[in-house]
Amino acid sequence: MVEAYAGLARWVLAGPARLGRTRLVAVDGPSGAGKSVFATRLADALAALPGGARPPIMCTDDLLDGWDDQLTFWPRLEEWVLSPVRAGRPGAYRRYSWVRRCFLDREVPVPVAPVLIVEGVSAARAAIRPELTLSVFVTAPAELRLSRALTRDGPEILPELRRWHAGERAHFAADGTENAADLVVDGAPTLPHDAAHYYVHRTAAPGLDRSNTVLEPGPPRPRLLGNCADPEGRDGLGRCVG
Repeated sequence: MVEAYAGLARWVLAGPARLGRTRLVAVDGPSGAGKSVFATRLADALAALPGGARPPIMCTDDLLDGWDDQLTFWPRLEEWVLSPVRAGRPGAYRRYSWVRRCFLDREVPVPVAPVLIVEGVSAARAAIRPELTLSVFVTAPAELRLSRALTRDGPEILPELRRWHAGERAHFAADGTENAADLVVDGAPTLPHDAAHYYVHRTAAPGLDRSNTVLEPGPPRPRLLGNCADPEGRDGLGRCVG
């Protein structure tokens, strides 16, 4: 089904704030599925609402201490961002550089805002679900996700990428992330639609009533895979590497 980001944005703002005064949106799913694109377009829709403001977007990959920190980064997210925002205070984190292999000195501020979007593998894990206003799981065929990464970053990342894929599969199976998500989004839709303003969802949880967001499919538009604002680009998982 094709739905509008604008309608989902209105639904989020009408929902309860469960992380202190902030509505926390988690965009989860396997690498290469389209999480960053979905998060960016939802943020655009929130900013475009009357009186709206663009919410901060945080990518969990910025907190990883290298490839081996796939799931164990969470205490940093809790200490640097979630705990302060929960208490009504701004958070800040140091971004990991995949080029220098270390955390950069400059802190990235995370203000207290009506909405905070956190995107990345395990962003909607069970530990944070009670505080989520919306959980989204973005999915796409494994072959396409692998192709996206290798086309972008070259075959030299393949060994680490395959290990990463195995780790995320095991996590999602144990965590039940997709089944628990409010919204499952097709990250590689074939249904014609204006991808800048609409998305295609596969399933939605019974409690997620967005009936006013359903729209007829629009004319096909080029589907963006997303761009990193960092001039050094992204690595095979779509992570900023500056």
